[in-house]
Amino acid sequence: MLRKILLATLLVSAVQAHAAYQCDSIPKDDITVSPQSVAITGSDGNMTITPTGDITFNGSARQPSATVRQQAIAYQAAVRKDMPWINQGAHQRLDQAKIALDRIITEKLGADSGIHKRLNSLDVQLKEQFSRVLSQDNGVMTYHHSAIDSVHQNSEKLVQNAMGGVLQDSLNEMGNMKNLSSTSNPLQALMGNLGGLQQAVQQEWKQHEDDFQQFGQQVCQRVTLLETQRHALYKAVK
Repeated sequence: MLRKILLATLLVSAVQAHAAYQCDSIPKDDITVSPQSVAITGSDGNMTITPTGDITFNGSARQPSATVRQQAIAYQAAVRKDMPWINQGAHQRLDQAKIALDRIITEKLGADSGIHKRLNSLDVQLKEQFSRVLSQDNGVMTYHHSAIDSVHQNSEKLVQNAMGGVLQDSLNEMGNMKNLSSTSNPLQALMGNLGGLQQAVQQEWKQHEDDFQQFGQQVCQRVTLLETQRHALYKAVK
């Protein structure tokens, strides 16, 4: 149970935080946002939209009507707002999960516990995975749709492997505690300490679960709206 709770705490924050992979409206295009334009690259064609609503489709400039131009302006503005919002929200929740687990480990095992190093390493690895979905370089942000599935799988493996080490370290460090050597039943005391760690993680998880779930739903809602806008634009300029 402890392992499952630890997995849920980090995995939901790391993977469900960019929960578009669970959404019915998963974008099937790469989207690049720069100060000059929003560019969509995919099987339906390549479109570039400027902040003033100028449209280029498959290399050819289009002459959009006033209505289509306003739709293009609204779409690119929404992309500029939503992609950074998703990125920031995902990292924020991953940080919250790590801070919460670090605090619990410090309370139960001490500030010098080796588990802190495992959590630090896992945090870096998960953020590296997430950057494969939303990358940033010199003021340009790109969404890479083909990375969603592999990032989800890789993140699960990273968390599974790390949590196996966390559980083993917990047992080892608790087994070396002074209060265990002075008790008549060290095994019972060890299990009691482990149960206390499990309860602390479970209580912490309950405080964050609703926020994680709501964020995933909000991501899906925004992605769905963006896809609806994109489909309308493609239909108008083809």
